[in-house]
Amino acid sequence: MLAPMQMNVQPIPNVSERINEIRQLTAQIVNREILPNEAMLWRSRSGEPLSPADLDDVREVRAHIKETVKQAGLWAPHLPEEYGGAGLDFLELAYMNEILAYAMANTLFGVVAPNSGNQKILVKYGTDAQKEKWLMPLIEGRMESGFSMTEPDQPGSDPRSLKTTARRDGDEWVINGHKWFTSNGLRADFFIVMCRTDDPDGPADRNGKMTQMIVPTDTPGVNIVRGINVWGRNSDHCEIVYDDVRVPVDNQLGRTGTGHQAAQDRLGAGRVYHCMNSIGQMWRAFDLMVERTMVREVHGGLQETKQFIQGFIAESYMDIQAARLMTINCAEKMAADMDARTDISSIKVFVPAAYERVVDRAIQVWGAAGVTGDLPLAAMYQGARTLRLADGPDEVHKILIAKNVLSRYHSGEGWDFGA
Repeated sequence: MLAPMQMNVQPIPNVSERINEIRQLTAQIVNREILPNEAMLWRSRSGEPLSPADLDDVREVRAHIKETVKQAGLWAPHLPEEYGGAGLDFLELAYMNEILAYAMANTLFGVVAPNSGNQKILVKYGTDAQKEKWLMPLIEGRMESGFSMTEPDQPGSDPRSLKTTARRDGDEWVINGHKWFTSNGLRADFFIVMCRTDDPDGPADRNGKMTQMIVPTDTPGVNIVRGINVWGRNSDHCEIVYDDVRVPVDNQLGRTGTGHQAAQDRLGAGRVYHCMNSIGQMWRAFDLMVERTMVREVHGGLQETKQFIQGFIAESYMDIQAARLMTINCAEKMAADMDARTDISSIKVFVPAAYERVVDRAIQVWGAAGVTGDLPLAAMYQGARTLRLADGPDEVHKILIAKNVLSRYHSGEGWDFGA
């Protein structure tokens, strides 16, 4: 990997002092500790074998960075302080994510998916006993977890179609179903499994019959079929068959029927975080592209003098600015408890597509080097394309946008783009 340029992060005049402090502290660690060691830190991602000495060096550098993060008070920013986290609020975390994503630094700050999402669910819905047994070991790194929701035979865009069931039998739930893309499936000690439950006393609507269950991976009947091949490479996104899996009633998360709301709690904020992550990655791709145009000579001159390349720079600048402003506007509405459903769907469609365009231009500028493991661009491109499917495909969100707009007009109002 080529020596990276530093991220240029300046104070934002119209946000809180705390947000600016978080952005500056995060950028300092990214620039001073992570980017100079990037080639060493991420070599294992390319599948390149490392010698025992190299592995020791990586562990030492990672441990040093993590300690630096903790000293700065930024460790586990998604968790409340009483659980060992930095206790950042929604907007603070959103702004921080774009800085972390620039260097793919989330794991070095204690934000490791899907563990981080499961931790937040356990904080909100877990009982004291569940927190002691599952949450604290997860936070302390003594356990790993997975999130098991998507099913191979059902459209992930419609959670009402999920078929995995949990049937009450005395003091146990009996789970049967077929899942795939269960994240972190090969390393997990337990899964949080989305199930359809039959509860005569619960809500009558179909979404209300969803319940999330904590399922230890060594429970009889949990059959991990495979780690799914993704983009031509093995992954730990697993296909799993649950065959008469019995777990205690105490493993139920929250009240029966709250599973759909728990999933929305996870996904609504998660879509903003995904978009801010994408913006951080776009920012990095933009820096790489512009830097390359200033040193690469083609056909008698530097790339920066060519109008095609100048067009790339302008178009990527506009994509990033539009994506960032849309996402921040959505995040501010959510933080103010305003109805942001249309905005959430809008950024979910627009930002990954803009991300894909920005990275595509950067790859084109770099040429053959752009698709190698020497640069992060190839991985970004795959991630951008995947995001157009994750958390609801583009088409579903476009339908939701149109429905929300039309309902406003049918009620006799126009759309207020200033609100």
